[in-house]
Amino acid sequence: MMRDHYVFSNGRLKRKNNTIYFEGEDGEKKPLPIEKIRTLHLFGEVDINSKLLTYLSQYGISLQFYNYYGFFSGAYYPRESKESGYVIVKQSEHYSDRNKRLYIAYQFLNGAVHHMLRNLRSHKEETMQHIEEIQILYDQLQKTMSIPELMGKEGQIRHLYYQAFNHIFKQDFVLEKREKQPPRDPVNALISFGNTLMYRVVLGEIYKTPLNPTISYLHEPSTKRFSRINPAYLDIPSILSHFRYISY
Repeated sequence: MMRDHYVFSNGRLKRKNNTIYFEGEDGEKKPLPIEKIRTLHLFGEVDINSKLLTYLSQYGISLQFYNYYGFFSGAYYPRESKESGYVIVKQSEHYSDRNKRLYIAYQFLNGAVHHMLRNLRSHKEETMQHIEEIQILYDQLQKTMSIPELMGKEGQIRHLYYQAFNHIFKQDFVLEKREKQPPRDPVNALISFGNTLMYRVVLGEIYKTPLNPTISYLHEPSTKRFSRINPAYLDIPSILSHFRYISY
């Protein structure tokens, strides 16, 4: 099964025969199964060369680089093999067309709210009031006539969704409000960490298609950033600092 691999040690990544190895500062070599790697996340100081990058490109493997403090600093993606000027033009047309953009933005939220309700229904007895309140707003989404109105409903729904967490937790965790930069408690840290992982996975999948991640529909596009969020703004050190409080 394809999965992400995380490298936290300093050392060197290199190709040898038909696989890749990570050689640590102590000289120990560890093989990495090339057929099972989707993305390599490099948190340590890791040396690489063009021979390795060429080999990774053959398998469509990307590299994600993080600096000393754990902040995302850049990425290497294999050469795009599915570029399509036609798709870029159509993406832009759907952004410029008010009705098409509204329809796509609605579908994004439709999927998100569907899964929020699905999660809460797993704890129906504790969260029924929140489910009913979210359902009312969910029904109103279909009648929205503008992107700002859609985003307003999204904010209300997420607020109710996060409030429901306090009726689900079985340990002494409390989520007073959603805080991102930085997350100030273990629950916010876990939410941010989960969002970070999901963002990187989704972006990696987009790069396998002709789609351009800089063109937004629900949120406004900007310069020097992808749709929705900039990975550099994800406060990973603050997120990880809360993990010591989580018991399993």
